Amino acid sequence: MNLLSTDRELTRNSFYAASVRREQAFPPLRDEVSCDVAIVGGGLAGLSAAIELSERGFKVVLLEAREVGWGASGRNGGQAIHGLACEQSTIEAQLGLEASRAVWGMTLEALDIIKQRCQQHQIDCDWQDGYLGLAINARKATALQDWAEQMASRYDYPLRWLGPADLPAYIKSPRFHSGVYDPRSGHLHPLKYSLGLARAAAGLGVQMFEQSAVTRIERGASNTVHTDHGRVKARQVLLAGNVYLQDLAPALAERIMPVGTYIVCTEPLAPGVMQQLIPSRAAVCDTNFVLDYFRPTADDRLLYGGRVSYSTVTPPNLAQSMRDRMRKSFPQLEDVTLEYSWGGFVDITMNRAPDFGRLDQRSGRSEDAGIYYLQGFSGHGLALTGLAGRLVAEAIAGDAGRFDTFARLAHHRFPGGRWLRTPALVLGMAYYRLRDML
Repeated sequence: MNLLSTDRELTRNSFYAASVRREQAFPPLRDEVSCDVAIVGGGLAGLSAAIELSERGFKVVLLEAREVGWGASGRNGGQAIHGLACEQSTIEAQLGLEASRAVWGMTLEALDIIKQRCQQHQIDCDWQDGYLGLAINARKATALQDWAEQMASRYDYPLRWLGPADLPAYIKSPRFHSGVYDPRSGHLHPLKYSLGLARAAAGLGVQMFEQSAVTRIERGASNTVHTDHGRVKARQVLLAGNVYLQDLAPALAERIMPVGTYIVCTEPLAPGVMQQLIPSRAAVCDTNFVLDYFRPTADDRLLYGGRVSYSTVTPPNLAQSMRDRMRKSFPQLEDVTLEYSWGGFVDITMNRAPDFGRLDQRSGRSEDAGIYYLQGFSGHGLALTGLAGRLVAEAIAGDAGRFDTFARLAHHRFPGGRWLRTPALVLGMAYYRLRDML
């Protein structure tokens, strides 16, 4: 399935695209160029790596199949949250507690990177402090509180516990029982942030090419990256295209799955209404396995996400089903108009842990040396991509210690092969939806 053509339909009615004017365009590659590092993918991971590498003195070329920030990087829920998509216990089981604590600390650094880059490169992306993780009933509240206590004791990261009496000061919704508040996490306009990073990268001397899909890579001591109308000679290559790499790296594609995620956005709410709904103006997620997430925008719209598709088929009656989910959280919005609905694909791994590494360490083939990859952000990439770009730049510059902490994580293929893994995942997610309901 060609996700590039599918996504073209999903992105037509995006609030982000409608609220931003692309002021900078980059030409397609139509010649041969050479560089130290060629980056495949102009999303947040690729742009972040380009900035970090350029700041370290590397000559960088970035190739994007569509427009920079076009994929999940410019269409996600906008939530920048501590941690990974998987539990820290997943990291502990593979790497031990000390390394798991180091990984947790790096995810907090990822939040700092966003703020540092916005300040350094004057990126106005509507950053708002605050994140709420909410339980929908007392049983889930007990599990959430146990988790929060463990994060305080094992990871020295205390979160503010909000019991039923505390919750209305942060959110006023009949759906939620209790939760935790993290002032360090927050939310932003992801397309504004992506375009700001692209502007910063270009200003640092990165050669940027849009509408330049990579068709193949000749591997070896020196690598040649081919597009339809040009090629790039590079000592090293970074693959940062996630689910959009298609058949460029089959070994990587087997370890991630494209998952469709969908969002709606209301009209601007009347003055004072957002203050009544979410007084904290925080980003919000529930703790269900198949979760809902939402947040206010800078112009007082409510942006609400929650439907997912593990079959890559867009759910029918998307806007109406999303309206129904939104009403469960906020019955007050019964008559509010939904002005936008859109979606896109994120890449998930089997264990929801990020998958960073080098192709040579997976295949054992010397001709694969010098090809790095970043994938598997599993819906948690808005902040983590910035960290990933920094870690891969450190590794290419000769200090691979932090990158290799992530590269040590073992990842497995999705069961069922190319044709059966999607229906297998659909059945698995149906089980988790049923468990959430019960």
